[in-house]
Amino acid sequence: MPYHEIFVGLGVLVAAVVFVREARSRGALNEQSLIAVAGALVGGAIGMRLAGWLETLDMRDLWLYGSRSILGGLTGAYVGVLLAKRIIGYKERTGDLFAPAVALGMAVGRIGCHLTEAPGRPTDLPWGVHAPPTIPECPGCLTGQAMHPSFIYEIIFQLAAFAALLWARKRLTRPGELFTLYLAAYAAFRFLVEFTRANETVWLELTRPQWFLIPGVLLLAIRLGYGWRRGYYDALFERKVMT
Repeated sequence: MPYHEIFVGLGVLVAAVVFVREARSRGALNEQSLIAVAGALVGGAIGMRLAGWLETLDMRDLWLYGSRSILGGLTGAYVGVLLAKRIIGYKERTGDLFAPAVALGMAVGRIGCHLTEAPGRPTDLPWGVHAPPTIPECPGCLTGQAMHPSFIYEIIFQLAAFAALLWARKRLTRPGELFTLYLAAYAAFRFLVEFTRANETVWLELTRPQWFLIPGVLLLAIRLGYGWRRGYYDALFERKVMT
């Protein structure tokens, strides 16, 4: 069975349901916000495939490998939302509606990755997992080595992020900050978890996703510092503001 595609599809469905519930609870469920969702779906599909294709630059691989790039999908979805909103002239921020939806959808989608892809790098930790030798491009699977369950790490992160976002959504009053926090947390987590992933290192012992993430992590750190200095996150930490 195509478990990867099945769980990616389920993840998209779950994300759509969460988005609609969030939009309805905030009084933002309208035709414009649904067009933004359509932009995210189209942009995400294109971004996933283009990012995967860039690894081979072979047009024959565009369909085969494109659907495996989560970072490409997120980037494409973000651009798709921006373009869709610009086309229809919708100026309301929608990122805070997407944040919980993306987190839970990613948790579901990563189940498919865990079932079909190389789990991670070899490890001696007691929770190391074994995978069948039929998984492609997985030397550890062929030799029977225990490997990091890197996708399980991400599922746990995304579920924790989803719970944290639900807790924080009514405390953050400035539009867009919930989405900013999620992006920053996921970018930092993904950079670190790459050290346990089975992805090929290309330079300075870093993988392609890590090099892709470095500028984004730096920009997000600067953005978080900007928000912290202006008290955007005071309600989360109950930090008293000196007057």
